[in-house]
Amino acid sequence: MTDSVSDVVIAGAGPYGLSTAAHLQNLGLDVRIIGTPMEYWATSMPEGMHLKSEGFASSLGAPQDGLRFTDRHPEWRLGQPIPLDTFVAYGRWFAEQAVPGVEPGEVVKVERGGPAGYEVTLAGGEVIAARAVVVAVGVGPFAHLPEELSGMPSWLVSHSGDHRDLSLFAGKEVAVVGAGQSALETAVLLADAGARPHVVARRGEIDWNSVPKEHRTAGERLRQGPRSGLGTGYRTWMLSERPGFVRYLPERTRLRLVRETLPPAGAWWLRDRLDERVRVSTGRQLVKAAAQDDVIAITTVDRTGRRLVVEAEHVIAATGFVPDVERLRLLSPELRVRVDSRLGAPVLSANFESSMPGLYFAGLAAAPTFGPVMRFVHGAGFAAHRIARHIVHRTPPAAAAARRPAPALETDAR
Repeated sequence: MTDSVSDVVIAGAGPYGLSTAAHLQNLGLDVRIIGTPMEYWATSMPEGMHLKSEGFASSLGAPQDGLRFTDRHPEWRLGQPIPLDTFVAYGRWFAEQAVPGVEPGEVVKVERGGPAGYEVTLAGGEVIAARAVVVAVGVGPFAHLPEELSGMPSWLVSHSGDHRDLSLFAGKEVAVVGAGQSALETAVLLADAGARPHVVARRGEIDWNSVPKEHRTAGERLRQGPRSGLGTGYRTWMLSERPGFVRYLPERTRLRLVRETLPPAGAWWLRDRLDERVRVSTGRQLVKAAAQDDVIAITTVDRTGRRLVVEAEHVIAATGFVPDVERLRLLSPELRVRVDSRLGAPVLSANFESSMPGLYFAGLAAAPTFGPVMRFVHGAGFAAHRIARHIVHRTPPAAAAARRPAPALETDAR
């Protein structure tokens, strides 16, 4: 038996959930957004971390002006890294301004049924009948561990998304698997915390992003292409600012773009901090891991077949996130089976709707359909606009008549 009825329930209050809620509420729909604003960012990313994206590309999506990151921080310069805490505070400010009524809590079950099409059960036991559900749970459920590390005990192996406080590794030997910003910054922060990190990377060498130029000549702009949320270049601009076109590309091409656009590399401002405190082994393919008492030994090989065994007291896998509907345990088993997917990711329409009418996916789960920008905050505005316009057009007239007016917003840049 349902306790209440709503036009839309949004599971998750990160950048994509908050942006979608802002657009839906602006259109007058009755929206329940469940989650603590920016919780994953605040609790599962390491203290001292900085965003890799520029300030102009770190905005949540709002239908009104005045709510961009650079509106909140008009002094922010190109090339100035954004501290994690600054971004979390911005996201929570956005929630206060644009999404009144966010409900701390958790969606524990979404299933078909009820008077509106879906029944959404919250951790506290409330059951909401919803005409549409937006799954905006972020990257957390999709943390990827290499097969060689899976099954290892949690006190020996973890994912980079599992840690807020790295000081617990002080004095310990820690292997960090990966070659991207997450791996390199985790290693630096481990060293700052007094640990002895060892980066083990499959790539032949560590790549670093170049320092962005705030002012470019007309010739440079013509040769290099426009600047966008994913970087500089004509193709990059298309992937960043026109993700709707990506959906029409062949699947193999889309997946390659997701995989190869902005490949693993460190931010330019991190390079000097990756110093002698951090041991780095490149060109190493992980082939085996074995637990030995309180130590884990990981065996790697290089391209010539030469083996290297790294022993550590803990391994942190900074190996990214891979969307997989089966890992979304909030969806009922029936829904997980009925949602069409390819290689684990949901197959989505041009409006982010899955094969189950009224069930939408935003964020990383949409990257195989809309391209690499869905891996980043910058894609939130596009996704929110598309989802909101589609839901408002399909909402039954009876629900439309009962829509509440959109709230007034404070949009100053304090």
